[in-house]
Amino acid sequence: MWQRGKWAVAVALLLAASGVSFMQDRRFVTEGVPAGAPYSAAVSAGGLVFVSGVTGTDAAGKLVGPDIESQTRRTIERLSAALNAAGSSLAQAVSVQVYLRRASDFQALNDVYRQVFATDPPTRTTVVTDLAGGALVGMSAIGVPKGVSREALHPAGWARPARPYSLIVRAGDFVFLAGLVSRRGQDDSVVPGPASLQTRTVLDNAGVLLKTAGLSYADVVAARVFLTDDTYFEAMNNEYRTYFPNDPPARATAVTGLAGLDAVVEITLIATRARRNVLGPTVSPSLPLSSAVRAGDLVFLSGVLGNTEANATDLAAQTRETMARIGRTLDAAGLSFRHVVDATIYLTDLWQERRVDGVYREFFPSDPPARTAVGTRLVAATGLIEVMVTAAGR
Repeated sequence: MWQRGKWAVAVALLLAASGVSFMQDRRFVTEGVPAGAPYSAAVSAGGLVFVSGVTGTDAAGKLVGPDIESQTRRTIERLSAALNAAGSSLAQAVSVQVYLRRASDFQALNDVYRQVFATDPPTRTTVVTDLAGGALVGMSAIGVPKGVSREALHPAGWARPARPYSLIVRAGDFVFLAGLVSRRGQDDSVVPGPASLQTRTVLDNAGVLLKTAGLSYADVVAARVFLTDDTYFEAMNNEYRTYFPNDPPARATAVTGLAGLDAVVEITLIATRARRNVLGPTVSPSLPLSSAVRAGDLVFLSGVLGNTEANATDLAAQTRETMARIGRTLDAAGLSFRHVVDATIYLTDLWQERRVDGVYREFFPSDPPARTAVGTRLVAATGLIEVMVTAAGR
């Protein structure tokens, strides 16, 4: 018994030295992360691998070149390294989130991207946001461990998208949908119109995709909505609630640019084949989203803001209130911050990310989750930060 314990300690020390640590069934990869950074490069938990947002920087933190092509290649290389370190790979990626500084770089991005993901690519969502350090592109990803079955699906009678991503990927207990804009599935043509029509078109198409995977709207656990203007929020919301009238998924909404022609709304969804449980009440009668939704060992929380009348201009105070509210939702689910494995931070002023870090570290003193921080606008007029997290555990 003593020898076995000695061996376990030796293995743990070796893994820690290589940038990998374990907490119960979670695996944290810190290789390549700057010392003291409040995030892990990747976290494997609940059957998925979450990779932090990366940009096209070298080992010294310098951008590899001024052009989108060089930065895209390097960004994908870094995603690949993090996925591999966590026991996954680019071939096992199921969803990629792309953040572009300039919509005009969309085609050049795709030209490089399709060279890497030539066959059965992951689903993808592309939005236009602020990025730190002069980066032209940033990416985060979700993968599944090597050996887990992964299948790209396509609806019968639908045109293949000209862009290098799959519309649906099914892996393990989860189904991932690409970010959808208002297009006809049959010929991939643009469906222009107001936000209400575009939302309806997007969610009608989502229904077809879900059915292709053997699921329905009732199986959706998480949604991310991107609007080009906050004035579209009410119209989007009114349409959205008709598709999720009961026990809606967790959701976050950000205001960003979109790469799609004439698109004013883009929505991406995650659904599950496992048992789905809503935790806590619907956030409010006017907002069709649940505080948290459990699927298997994962719990998806809605995006949370911390703005009050007293802290309207204080980012640190809003961050602390945001994290406190997340803490209460986790507590109601029988979890804590140590169970959080992935976080997305939407900041109205990305250049103040260090002020966020000063508060954020208090909640994640060790084994921090994967994290992506991007500059966006928010629907709430006085909101300075919104945080959406995923936790693992029971």
